[in-house]
Amino acid sequence: MRLRLPEEHPTEPPTGYKIAHPVLSQDGTRAGFTGVSLGGALPYGVLDEARCVYGRRHRAPARRCDCGFHCVHDRTAAEALLCTAEHRAALLLEVSVLGAYIRFERGFRYARQRVRTATVGPCVCGAVSVALADAGWGRPGWRALAPSCAGCLRGRTPVPSETFARLAGEGLKVTVTAGAGIRTGVGAGAGGVDGAGGGEGQVGGEESGGLGEPGVPELVAEAALLQARLDWFQTQLARLGERGPGGTETGRV
Repeated sequence: MRLRLPEEHPTEPPTGYKIAHPVLSQDGTRAGFTGVSLGGALPYGVLDEARCVYGRRHRAPARRCDCGFHCVHDRTAAEALLCTAEHRAALLLEVSVLGAYIRFERGFRYARQRVRTATVGPCVCGAVSVALADAGWGRPGWRALAPSCAGCLRGRTPVPSETFARLAGEGLKVTVTAGAGIRTGVGAGAGGVDGAGGGEGQVGGEESGGLGEPGVPELVAEAALLQARLDWFQTQLARLGERGPGGTETGRV
């Protein structure tokens, strides 16, 4: 006789917490996330369905497999994961657990999810980030992003929090924190990432509105980009000043 796990029928989707890296599509039109462990090779959208990372045909979460989305019950436990060196640039996500799930002592393994809130931490230098920027790595078709302050952008194209939320779609809210207190929050209208569609277990009723006028973080990011470009032009002019009319360098022994 095989023992069956007890079944739960919650009136509302359970809430969980996890960390993930923000990613931007190669053409810059879509935004999503990629995990930090087993499923990191499969970027996902704000509203998405889990797929078996091993390529098996069963539906996630299978009892005899470790596929499916993963999250923890406690926000503090997810924040603790951000202390490790390899996860410092990840975002803290608050998610709704949708569809079938398996409950464990510390969290869930489940079939579908909706990312409700993404919290952006400080820049690697410790300053408050003004935008997301190219992290220098990625997945096929996706560029990973990382929080960056104005001083660390260094010519990289910034992706303000408002822009990331709009590209991710599905009512995602993005907040920026200096480590303890949340500084600002934004929402986004409809949009999406491939595979993030409706279906059984979908949560409805999330707010979805336009961005309106640009806020302070977006303007600061634009100013940082202009400053980075100005620095580049000044460097090129300085190099030209060291060369003679024929393109040969002058003033050297």
